[in-house]
Amino acid sequence: MIYAQLFLAFLQIGAFSFGGGYAAMPLIQAQVIEKYAWLTQNDFADLVTIAEMTPGPIAVNSATFVGNLVAGIPGALCATAGVILPSCIFVTVLALLYTKYRNLSLMQGILGSLRPAVVAMIFTAGLKILIPALFPEGLLPIASAKFNARIAVYFLVALFLLRKTKSGPIKVMVGCGVAELIVQTGLLYL
Repeated sequence: MIYAQLFLAFLQIGAFSFGGGYAAMPLIQAQVIEKYAWLTQNDFADLVTIAEMTPGPIAVNSATFVGNLVAGIPGALCATAGVILPSCIFVTVLALLYTKYRNLSLMQGILGSLRPAVVAMIFTAGLKILIPALFPEGLLPIASAKFNARIAVYFLVALFLLRKTKSGPIKVMVGCGVAELIVQTGLLYL
């Protein structure tokens, strides 16, 4: 039963996550936290970090991680198969349709209308990761919520480096990891 749940949950994610891994994050969160309670919000933040650090698509890495956590290697295989199956079918059908109808203005209109929805999904996913990192005890009430200033500093420095200096994301991730390692070992206090 758990294998079918994993397969169907990630089949839905794979079928409706247009725009890549970041756009899939709200859908993954809805399935693994809200619907099935396989992960907590803090576990989900760890999942996102691990999925981004490991090679491969975020949705596939997330499916493999959650499937393995819930039901071992067979669960990882079921969840991963579920998340990639819709893409395999959609891409094959879309490739055939696009090559046949690519010059139609209707096709260009459909593709153009999907862009704002994808941006909104990515923004929502970012907020759902950032807020628990900054406020580990939750937002309500915000006046008494414990604010994690160190994470805010990492975020702002990383944002600056990525946007203004065009530093690569790998360098920024390694830099933040090294900074946290220094803080955790007591060499620097933030």
